[in-house]
Amino acid sequence: MAVAAEPFRIEVVDRETGWPVPLVELRTTHHSSHVSDNCGLVAIDEPELMDQEVFFHVKSHGYGVPKDGFGYEGIRVTPRRGGRQRVEIDRRMIAKRLGRLTGAGRFAEAIKLGEKPPLAETGVFGCDSVQGVAHGGRMFWLWGDTTLPHYPLGIFHSTAATTPVGGLPAFEPPLAMDYTYFRNEHGQVRAVSRFPGDGPTWLGGLVSLPSADGPPRLGATYSKIKNHLDEYETGLCVWDEDTGSFAVRKVLWREADGAKPPIPRGHPVRWTDEDGRDWVLFGDPFPALKMPATFVSWDDPASWRVVPAPAPPRAAGGGDPVEPHRGSIAWNTHRGRWITVYTQMFGQPSAFGELWYAEADSPFGPWGPAVKVLTHDNYTFYNPRIHPELTPADAPFIVFEGTYTAEFADRPVPTPRYNYNQILYRLDLDDAGLEPARK
Repeated sequence: MAVAAEPFRIEVVDRETGWPVPLVELRTTHHSSHVSDNCGLVAIDEPELMDQEVFFHVKSHGYGVPKDGFGYEGIRVTPRRGGRQRVEIDRRMIAKRLGRLTGAGRFAEAIKLGEKPPLAETGVFGCDSVQGVAHGGRMFWLWGDTTLPHYPLGIFHSTAATTPVGGLPAFEPPLAMDYTYFRNEHGQVRAVSRFPGDGPTWLGGLVSLPSADGPPRLGATYSKIKNHLDEYETGLCVWDEDTGSFAVRKVLWREADGAKPPIPRGHPVRWTDEDGRDWVLFGDPFPALKMPATFVSWDDPASWRVVPAPAPPRAAGGGDPVEPHRGSIAWNTHRGRWITVYTQMFGQPSAFGELWYAEADSPFGPWGPAVKVLTHDNYTFYNPRIHPELTPADAPFIVFEGTYTAEFADRPVPTPRYNYNQILYRLDLDDAGLEPARK
């Protein structure tokens, strides 16, 4: 019986930190593509590549290697069965890629090389736009449309999971977040917001608030969608602990009503005013609506107050305004200020893949100079969410994630396994590159 020989092992690492770098594409001159996994590993087993010098083009958003005399960014290696090579690449942006949080094959290359993966497969191939909140002693995670192995059309009524609060064992690669998904009787990941009406159900504004006569209640804003992106109904929904699903609480607006009223959207944050009153602020990224931080107030639109939009932050150094698309804010103890990470509207080089950081003394602004921290080459990275729940309160760094997708870019080739999934980044707040944002 013939036994397959061990593949050639390529380890891709950050030249500065020595950390593994996920999402690095190595492409041969005959367009065979290989992408590093969460361990920064690539397994080469193509017979035509063995025992000869091979040039691999190197491509990775925000990372790279020096160009040669002809302008090519790449490496030369000689793959041999059972051999290995370490490849160091340079980080050209401020944020550090920690790895992919969701989807299949997070450790696929490591498995090919005979390593035991830290996590089992989940049955999820891709998922869109994360929401997260601490609730009931755990982190509650919520995603939009979710792709599955068995058919191109997956789940369009939200999926959910839980993890321990502070569920990351380390804040460097390899990244391994162990989600406990809500599943059906067959063990398959299932929908958690199957509401009446045609089209997908999208949830946002996920929040856990104290109730008047019991434990905190988990609520969200729902939207019913048609024609890919058009909203025709929106309202409030609440989590039913018994059924493990959301249920419609009340309708706020239908298409026939005309103009939309104020609606709690985005990523909520808690804020205490100078009189000691607790509020919850809804915005995407900047607050647009506030209400007392109780379930009763969330359930009563009469208690909601519209917040004026701040001016967009200007690029550091006296640059132009950096118009937000989507994002989030958070209080940061290390900086002693409010911070934001957001996607730029129609940025360069990617229309919806350039992420910026800014600070303010108040969650309502004004926001100081913005610094670009993450870039993409013709790819989208939208709906970024800062996760203060995952890091120590006084940590000198933050982590944030977003949706990595070929949608809304100029016909890029989707990245195998990574496309339409959540990727986590680390931002060291004492990095010299962020100094302009502190003014």
